[in-house]
Amino acid sequence: MGTAVGYGATDDTESIAAIRRAHELGVTHFDTAEMYGWGEGERLLGTALAPIRDQVTIATKFGFTPSYAPNSQLDHVRQVVDTSLENLNIDVIDVLYQHVNDPSVPVEEVVGVMAEYVTAGKVRYLGLSNTDADNIRRAHAVHPISVLQTEYSIFARESEALLGTLEELGIGMVAYSPLARGFLSGVVRPRTAYDGSDFRQHIGWWAPENYDANVALVDQLTELADSLRVSLSQLALAWLLARKDYIVPIPGSRNPDRVAQNIAAADLQLSDADLDAIDQIVPGGGIDGRN
Repeated sequence: MGTAVGYGATDDTESIAAIRRAHELGVTHFDTAEMYGWGEGERLLGTALAPIRDQVTIATKFGFTPSYAPNSQLDHVRQVVDTSLENLNIDVIDVLYQHVNDPSVPVEEVVGVMAEYVTAGKVRYLGLSNTDADNIRRAHAVHPISVLQTEYSIFARESEALLGTLEELGIGMVAYSPLARGFLSGVVRPRTAYDGSDFRQHIGWWAPENYDANVALVDQLTELADSLRVSLSQLALAWLLARKDYIVPIPGSRNPDRVAQNIAAADLQLSDADLDAIDQIVPGGGIDGRN
């Protein structure tokens, strides 16, 4: 998402270099969405991956309006998916997600349209994102749902309530914002450091009444990371990888060096004592006004 929208100024050349560096280091799955710049993110990813298309899987998502309201009206779904194929310049989307539940359209009908693309050979696997257990079950009854994409990090723990459903149905989890929108990146700054269009202006962790308390949690996590001779971001990603073997975090970065640092987290094995220490520092997630 950050290659196109939401997190400050972008640089297409650096973003493409970061994507290709990720592949060189072993990454084979790349995630985008219509919403990420309304086609800009998809076009950039398609350009970056064009030379290696047959070596990677590409996921994209539909389901928002430009004002970020849900829209999974069936004709709209068809229009967006066809446009995504064009933007990505590919013949088949490996994973197609409904980006967010639309209360005005039964999920069974939405998945029915998504399944049309599987039958036509234009989509390989179906996923849901930002939804609940009931919708997952209802969707899965229409067509197998392969993966749920949901926010999950040391700071965002709400999706743990869905793990039982995923295990029962044999569905994987793709964890977005695994570095808590940047709060666990090691370079967090207050809201005043970001421009007015930055998504972090609206996230409770950065609210003035919560920011200092969350920085204090990050300071403790950083001390633990330092003791293990790893970065804070590597600690956060290794924590996710240790949760379940079907959880795949998708950290976003526009910087090739940061990409390399994130990927190195896959080789970090946290001990039970390390995991316990993280839970003691952040037992219920970051402080955002709800906890």
